[in-house]
Amino acid sequence: MARKQSPTLTEAELPIMDILWQKGSAVVTDVAAGLVNSAVAYNTVLTTLRILERKGYVRHTKEGRAFVYHPVVERGEASRKAVRNLVKRFFQDSPELLILNVLEDEQLAESELERLKRLISGDVMGEGGGK
Repeated sequence: MARKQSPTLTEAELPIMDILWQKGSAVVTDVAAGLVNSAVAYNTVLTTLRILERKGYVRHTKEGRAFVYHPVVERGEASRKAVRNLVKRFFQDSPELLILNVLEDEQLAESELERLKRLISGDVMGEGGGK
């Protein structure tokens, strides 16, 4: 039985998307060359780009004989989608449970806690009459 395709970016797909987000568009050889920390074969990069295209993260145009890949989904949208998926899968579709888990598990700096308090109170920029 075939493995179900992840709706969010996998560990293999994220570095490729990072390159496309940085460059704006790239051919397969440019993407492969940009993966500096790993020696990934051209065919692996091409296969991953095709998967990303099926998932709706990239599209390609043909320029001469080359396919040029362009990101369709922005980085912020991809991260929001990943967080929504995480909340749904591990936190019973409750953002509150995710936040409580992070607050219980992480050591936040005082400045981070203050910023969170401002965000919760709706005073995002710190302009709330002395809050």
